[in-house]
Amino acid sequence: MAPASVRAAQAQAQEPSPSPSADRRLSTLARHLLPSSPRRAAAAADTSATLESSPTMASQVASIFAGIAQAPEDPILGVTVAFNKDPSPLKVNLGVGAYRTEEGKPLVLNVVRRAEQMLINDPSRFKEYLPITGLAEYNKLSAKLIFGADSPAIQENRVVTVQCLSGTGSLRVGGEFLARHYHERTIYIPVPTWGNHPKVFTLAGLTAMSYRYYDPATRGLDFNGLMEDLSSAPLGSIVLLHACAHNPTGVDPTIDQWEQIRQLMRSKSLLPFFDSAYQGFASGSLDKDAQPVRMFVADGGELLMAQSYAKNMGLYGERVGALSIVCGSADVAVRVESQLKLVIRPMYSSPPLHGSSVVATILRDSEMFNEWTVELKAMADRIISMREQLFDALKSRGTPGDWSHIIKQIGMFTFTGLNSEQVAFMRQEYHIYMTSDGRISMAGLNTKNLPHLADAIHAAVTKLK
Repeated sequence: MAPASVRAAQAQAQEPSPSPSADRRLSTLARHLLPSSPRRAAAAADTSATLESSPTMASQVASIFAGIAQAPEDPILGVTVAFNKDPSPLKVNLGVGAYRTEEGKPLVLNVVRRAEQMLINDPSRFKEYLPITGLAEYNKLSAKLIFGADSPAIQENRVVTVQCLSGTGSLRVGGEFLARHYHERTIYIPVPTWGNHPKVFTLAGLTAMSYRYYDPATRGLDFNGLMEDLSSAPLGSIVLLHACAHNPTGVDPTIDQWEQIRQLMRSKSLLPFFDSAYQGFASGSLDKDAQPVRMFVADGGELLMAQSYAKNMGLYGERVGALSIVCGSADVAVRVESQLKLVIRPMYSSPPLHGSSVVATILRDSEMFNEWTVELKAMADRIISMREQLFDALKSRGTPGDWSHIIKQIGMFTFTGLNSEQVAFMRQEYHIYMTSDGRISMAGLNTKNLPHLADAIHAAVTKLK
């Protein structure tokens, strides 16, 4: 008996055709479904037999990608991959750069949940594309947050801000803009720095050079080395500066040192490119953490600023960031914005709507803004408390060495000073996971796992010097 689909086609073909065009369509369908002649049936059978007896194309031809080598795991994200594979109930992940509660859980701020609910309840909300530059209100509020509402640069319309894909996207857009339109293609990056910095800027078309920043001997700032290296940089070079809570060291210049850095950079026409991933998250004060940036804006000079709301609003997965460029005049800012659009359009066309709407909802409302600052300070204070408790725990154990850098450093990360051998020992024997350079995320600590970490550090530095 013929298949049901064939019988249906036959039945339809026998019914009176409502029109010549419908008749032609049914006739075509019947020809495809029914062998019209013994010859066609035989040809179909031969083809079927050939396909069944022949090996597949995949087995005949090697993949065009067969020569691609297995890429190494990202040194930071790879820590979490290894952590997840470890069955030990004692395991502790101190590699992830994301806030955790005292219970070791991810945190969604209450004010963020409120803002999201407000957006959901708003029937006028839409899901249309944003403009290339993003949500206009979000851009204005972000510039005010980092530069200050009374910033002369904002009042004089010398600031252009575009919404980008978190901090990484802001750096990439800024890097590509500079590669196209700035006369100097070299950017100086501190050593050490966030592992993504050199990759982002190199792929953007810039040449990454380094300047001294961290002194392993003191586990603090190598200020003299920093100043010497920037003094030797060619006129007009770009310099990447961590606005606060330097990643990975947690070591920041003092305000007096920032002023010396500013004077040196302006005297050599070095272009500042700030990366601000932790405003308010470092000290607990939005204004204090923005002070170094505002010093550079106050002198009337130009600069670039990459912002992220991943840490200070906990919007990690929303990819909410902004790139601001402080220009010499308002008319220059207009032209700069036009060229930023040409960078963004072929890269990701336009940014996401949801995260920027959440941020704008919070920043525009004074009551919600105040609630955010309270929650932000609570996160910062918990991290500061973890620093103090870890320092006290190591001191009480008589752990060899000076561990005061733990309470002197600031922000999410601590550069412990542990070497790669000690890090490997702690992973193997104590199931504690961190990057091989000894960086730990203080946000991953709590009162339950902190004693375990202190025991591990004590054992590592005692047995492996």
